[in-house]
Amino acid sequence: MRVLVVGAGPTGLILGAAMAMRGHLVTAVDRDPGPSVDGSWNRRGVMQFEHAHGFRPQVPLLLRDVWPAAYDAWISLGAEPVLMGMAGADGAPMGMLSRRSTFERALRRVATSTPGLEIRTGHIDSLQTVDDRVSGAVVDGRAVEADLVVDASGRSGRVVRPEPELEGDCGLAYVNRSYRLVPGAEPGPLLSPLLWAGNYDGYQILVFVHERGHYSVLFVRPTADEDLKLLRHRSAFEAACQAVPALAVWTDPARSLPVGDVLVGGALRNAYKPQAGLAGLVSVGDAVSTTTPTAGRGIAMASMQIRALLELFDQGVDPRGVAEPFENWAEDNIRPWVEDHIVLDTESVRLWQGEDIDLSGPLSSTRILDAAQVDDRIAAHIGGYIAMTDLPATLAPAEPLARAVYETGWRPPFSEGPSRDELVAVITRAVAEASFA
Repeated sequence: MRVLVVGAGPTGLILGAAMAMRGHLVTAVDRDPGPSVDGSWNRRGVMQFEHAHGFRPQVPLLLRDVWPAAYDAWISLGAEPVLMGMAGADGAPMGMLSRRSTFERALRRVATSTPGLEIRTGHIDSLQTVDDRVSGAVVDGRAVEADLVVDASGRSGRVVRPEPELEGDCGLAYVNRSYRLVPGAEPGPLLSPLLWAGNYDGYQILVFVHERGHYSVLFVRPTADEDLKLLRHRSAFEAACQAVPALAVWTDPARSLPVGDVLVGGALRNAYKPQAGLAGLVSVGDAVSTTTPTAGRGIAMASMQIRALLELFDQGVDPRGVAEPFENWAEDNIRPWVEDHIVLDTESVRLWQGEDIDLSGPLSSTRILDAAQVDDRIAAHIGGYIAMTDLPATLAPAEPLARAVYETGWRPPFSEGPSRDELVAVITRAVAEASFA
């Protein structure tokens, strides 16, 4: 069949390539022409392209299964699989060390030589319909016929956008900066091969490890905290890194050097959107669900969606009606993660503003995971949730155990470093000194 994919980001390219390798004729349309001849790539409309990124196991496993040439290209560009910790999965990565830009470059490189897949630079003006069925789209004023149109246009796409069933500003914003270890230097402190995280009085810090010594440092704050907005200034960011013991180790000039300036991430929303209800059209990836990027679930959920959609096609589902069974699957397997994020983000903001854990209702996933520091029995319930192989409901049996921990008065300790007020004092002074330098 003829397939028109709107969007040539990771979701559109992986799904499009997989369908091309199944014998379909696929055209992916995107306004972004891809990397320039000199290798530079200004990825318009993709805020997170140069920001910190985490790749959960769903991403390399999908790529290895449905588009192995792209997986090999990813490795050739430096991506490093982390092979430990996946019980029962022989040689399966538990994650990948890679920048988002490296990942997308690998996909684009292989896509241009994948038979049956054409990438066209252009803009979707509108959808075409015949007898109440989507029959293609108008691309830059010219009709492109298709038996199936796939909306992989992302969170800000405008192909067709039904009202979200779940939506809300997550209440969080972040700033990040990328660094690279100097030759021979060892990484700073880590909680796992993939990252380090610290929770503080009023904010959070994440360090995402990437390929070939690259890594990114993030400060996450409540959007409403005007004082912490100063972290977007280089002088403030550098002073903050020196004030936090773990980051002082990571960013010591003898250990690593920055490879870019401070980048801001904002306007973050959690959303779950239904299908448009049009025959011949299916939405996938961020066009279905978006979550706060700080947990690194976005591309993992897109990978889960791609795999589910391909399975429906392989089962012989009529492409004109595939949106309905796909939406049923997404309701069961994607919506719970968005619901989980809405609860977690709302709670994070409350706690950072000085409120206590609410024991009057069910505990959030994060509170259950934190309580495992005290009650070892909780650990038996959390592995599938952390790996996203089990839905958040898998934590339900551990909730009473966690509740008992908090009812004793125990609360998770803050990581070593300044409180919110102390950090504000540090960065305010740094900005003032820089302005007089």
